[in-house]
Amino acid sequence: MKYIVFILFTVLTNAAAQLMLKQGMLNLGPLHFTADTFIVRIFQIVFSPWVFAGLVTFVISMASHLYVLSKVELSFAFPFLSLAYVAVAVFAYFVFHEDMNAWRIAGIGFICVGTVLIAQSGMSSHDEGHAVEAAGATAKIGSPS
Repeated sequence: MKYIVFILFTVLTNAAAQLMLKQGMLNLGPLHFTADTFIVRIFQIVFSPWVFAGLVTFVISMASHLYVLSKVELSFAFPFLSLAYVAVAVFAYFVFHEDMNAWRIAGIGFICVGTVLIAQSGMSSHDEGHAVEAAGATAKIGSPS
C-alpha cells in the first residue's frame, strides 16, 4: 500500500495526457489526410503544443507505471488504471462540457467500487504473501542443507 501515491500519480498523468490530447485535437479541428500531405500532417499533429504535451505526459505516466510494476504485483497495480476512466469522464464534463448521464455515473460508480475491492484484496494478500516469503526464507536459512 505504500506505493499507492505512485499508482495514483500514474492514473492522474494518464488522465491528464488524455485531456491534453483532446484539447490539441480540438485546436487542430477535423483531420483530413491526402496522400501528398500525410507526413506533413502527422508532424503538424505531433508537434502541436497540446498534443506534444499530452504525448510527453504519457511518457511520464508510463515511466511511473513501470516503477510501480517493479514494486507491486501486476494484478494489484493494473486495475487502478481504470480510475483514469473516472478522472477523464469527470474532467471532460467540467472542461469540455461532455455529457454525464446516469449510465456513465453508474459505470463510474462500478469502477470505483471494483477498484476499492481490488485495493482491499491486494492489501491483505500482498502483505500476507511477503510474510509467508519472509517466513520461508527464515526457515531455509535456519534449516540444515
